[in-house]
Amino acid sequence: MKKITIVSIITILIDQIIKYLIITNLKFTDSINVIKNFFRITYLQNTGAAWSILSGNIILLILITLIALVFIFMILKKKKEYLKIEYLCYGLLIGGIIGNLIDRIRYGFVIDYLDFNFGEFNYPVFNLADICIVVSAIILIIISMKEDKNGNKSRRK
Repeated sequence: MKKITIVSIITILIDQIIKYLIITNLKFTDSINVIKNFFRITYLQNTGAAWSILSGNIILLILITLIALVFIFMILKKKKEYLKIEYLCYGLLIGGIIGNLIDRIRYGFVIDYLDFNFGEFNYPVFNLADICIVVSAIILIIISMKEDKNGNKSRRK
C-alpha cells in the first residue's frame, strides 16, 4: 500500500501544480497553440464529469467520487499481493480521482486544459488527472480479464 500511496501523492502534486500554472497564467477560455491545428493548452472549467455529464451537480459528483474512492480502498484492503504494474495503476487511479476531487471541492469545477484537434474534430478538453484515471482503469480491467478459469492470477511482487 505504501507504493500506491507514494504514486498517488506524486500524481496529485503534479496534477495540482499544472492546474495552478494554468489558472494563474491563462484567463478562462484562453488558448496557447502548442502544435498548430493539433494541440493547444486551453483553460476550461468543467462543472460536470467526463464530457460535462451531470454538469452543475457538484454535490452529487463529490459524493460519487467519495463512494468510488471507498470502493477502491475496499478492493485494495482485500488484495493480498499485486503485480508491479498494479501498484502504479492504483496509485495513478487514486491520484487522478483525488486531483479532480480537490478541484471540485476548492473551485466547484474541474480545471481542464489539454485540447486536441483531429482534423475537423475537436476532442473534449481534459487534464492529466483524467488521463491517469482512464489509462489506469483500462490497464486494471485488462489485468482482471486475464484471470484463468479458476480465478487465479499470476502474481509477481
